[in-house]
Amino acid sequence: MNASFSTKHAELAAELRKEISAGRYGEEGRLPSEAQLVERFGVSRPTVAQALRTLGDEGLVIRRAGSGTYARPPKQPATASATRMLALLMPDFGHTEIFQLIAGHLASLARHHEYGLVWGGSTLPKLDADTRLEHGEELCQQFIEKRVDGVFFAPYELMEGGAEANGRMVKRLRDAGIPVVLVDHDLTPFPERSEFDLVGVDNTGGGYLLGRHLIKLGCLKFTCVARPWSASTVDARHTGMWEAVRRCGGNSCSVTTERGNVADPVFANKIMAGRPDAIACGNDHTAAVLIQTLGKLGVSVPGDVRVVGFDDAGFAGLVTPPLTTVRQPCQEIAISAFRAMMDRLVDPSLPPRSISLTPGLVVRESCGAYSKGGV
Repeated sequence: MNASFSTKHAELAAELRKEISAGRYGEEGRLPSEAQLVERFGVSRPTVAQALRTLGDEGLVIRRAGSGTYARPPKQPATASATRMLALLMPDFGHTEIFQLIAGHLASLARHHEYGLVWGGSTLPKLDADTRLEHGEELCQQFIEKRVDGVFFAPYELMEGGAEANGRMVKRLRDAGIPVVLVDHDLTPFPERSEFDLVGVDNTGGGYLLGRHLIKLGCLKFTCVARPWSASTVDARHTGMWEAVRRCGGNSCSVTTERGNVADPVFANKIMAGRPDAIACGNDHTAAVLIQTLGKLGVSVPGDVRVVGFDDAGFAGLVTPPLTTVRQPCQEIAISAFRAMMDRLVDPSLPPRSISLTPGLVVRESCGAYSKGGV
């Protein structure tokens, strides 16, 4: 599936989701036909069909053979005491776009399945921007006291002491009998796995896609770059890069790893001292900051070195040069995490599961693919 198709059907699903939530289709709930949606939005029929399948997976619409597609608006709980409650603990919500997207989809799913959702310490996510470890532990106690049914947790990263705090928080939730579904990354170093359900993208596969692509462009010497205390996903992405070199690069290829502050010119000079052909950053934010730092040092991207990221954040196509990256399927991650939570609530004895969604390579100018000599 190409990125354009994926973006179009996601945009269409998002628009229809808003209209359903606003009650646009009345008591009957009948949506326009596929042909009408094709004409209205100027997209292909497969795009419309995929958007409707997505809404069906979320439980927002039902397809009736020979009749059409109908919205299924949420039922109102009989009393406030009957409200089931889920909680969302994503410390990087305010700083990381993919968490904002995943959280938004989870909120929609919760609403349409008759669950309330607590965003950190508030029902309004932007009112709780406190990222301190102590705050996270306070929230866990609040969740326990509120007797929430389950918690979606994206563990703390990029903070000294974060790993220990993550362990304390999930232990308290587990001891209170509250199911936890981890979103995006695990509590433990890669490749170890914790005892909790985990839903995210196939990070190793994404790293492999990037590595193979860069090798096809003629790169032989790679440096993988990450910030200190990065999530285990970053190591998984770098492992995929190493595997691409092993399989596709031959004996002339090599990979090294550096960790540090990419905004620091001294660290950027250290990276360039190894004379890499390409730099694979742990995520798009790291790549964007590194490109700025290299520019101040007179290093051209992709002229002197190619740089790639991971996530396909909204700014990835806006920085100069636009970033080659790997797309995180945020909507699919949210759907899978919600389903995992529903399964866990029905049967707490299920074994821990790892659900990995398929990544997609997004090629832009930072890898040099569109430069003279690129492929």
